Amino acid sequence: MKPYLLIFIFSLYVIPAAHAADKSPVENLHTLVETALSNNPELKSSQARWQMFSSKARQAAALEDPMFMFKLQNMLAREPFVFSKDPQSAKVIGISQQLPFWGKRAIRQEVAQHEAESYRWSIAERKLELARMVKETYYQIWAVDKGLEIVEKNLGILSDFVTIAESKYSVGQGVQQDLFKAGLEKSKMLEMQITLKQQRKSLEANINFLLFRPAATPFGTVADFNLPQLSLTEDQLNQIALETRPQVKSLASLTSKAQASHRLARKEFYPDFNLSFEYMFKEAIATEMVSDPGYNMFTLGVTFNLPFQQERRRAMLAESTSETTMTSEELNSLKNSISYSISDTLVQLERRRKLVELYKSGIIPQAEQSLESAVISFRVSKVDFLTLLDGRLSLFNYERELYESQAEYMIKLAQLEAVVGKELE
Repeated sequence: MKPYLLIFIFSLYVIPAAHAADKSPVENLHTLVETALSNNPELKSSQARWQMFSSKARQAAALEDPMFMFKLQNMLAREPFVFSKDPQSAKVIGISQQLPFWGKRAIRQEVAQHEAESYRWSIAERKLELARMVKETYYQIWAVDKGLEIVEKNLGILSDFVTIAESKYSVGQGVQQDLFKAGLEKSKMLEMQITLKQQRKSLEANINFLLFRPAATPFGTVADFNLPQLSLTEDQLNQIALETRPQVKSLASLTSKAQASHRLARKEFYPDFNLSFEYMFKEAIATEMVSDPGYNMFTLGVTFNLPFQQERRRAMLAESTSETTMTSEELNSLKNSISYSISDTLVQLERRRKLVELYKSGIIPQAEQSLESAVISFRVSKVDFLTLLDGRLSLFNYERELYESQAEYMIKLAQLEAVVGKELE
């Protein structure tokens, strides 16, 4: 057998491993997600915002501080601080307390609590988004690594193809076009390798950003996985989403806040009160013109505002009505969006699963058989070199599409979990 055929057969059937034994640690997805949830500064900021509004809720029902008063009453200008000359002179102390109309304090607290609750659910929603982004990047890295593996494997094969083309051309059994075609495909493969390596570094930087660690932190390998089977129906997923999705609960809290604000606006048509108590200390007076035993005295009083500014109060009522409508319709829009997202994602998941099964059980085995047949035919000069090269490149593309479909399935599953509001595996 001719030397170039020995090289050729060796390249096809004794293919070296795509990578040397990779000693990089295998990354654990659950650990990565937990690290992101623990370290991400945006999440910590959201938690601080929720605590801030929780503190505001505790303040909302508190009464205003009482007012203490002390005065010297009806003092003589010519003899200040003398209390024994005029019976109207007195030392007075007093205290007053502002009291809102009945029910206002409770409603104010309810408004603040619902607002704080919406921020609490916003934290949970942000956690879902963060987990989704980590998972998406994780599986994108897996797809890129798989792409690099098959590119490196095919670079070795194409190098042998170039050697074969050169050997056949040197003995007059090949054409120069074969040599150029093999060299071109190898260059295209090198270009793809450069692009994939750049994508790998960008994805590493992205996942390090999500985990709040230095961008240059090395990222290990991603273990292979099996596609999980989703057993829940579309209706079940919709029901779970309405019960568990944090954003649904956040908007429901904002709707309750708007409704409470409307009740508070109606209460503004009623007056607030101010209760006061004053106590006068008097001294006995015994002069030629006046005689007074100097009995102490006290005063009780209540004042209230007159809610005559109806235009302002009607505007507050209209504002709260619009807010209620706005948040209710936002909630309806979210529910509609969730229903659409679940339906669309399930269709895409089913498509990707069928593609993976088709590539594994149909297309790739058939492409391998076709390539094997081409090898046999090439040995007896029944097919040309370009046919053989095209068969190898077709198999390469099918392998890439298989890995991309597997990664895309897991990415869509992560997106579905974010839509539903819980892990589904």
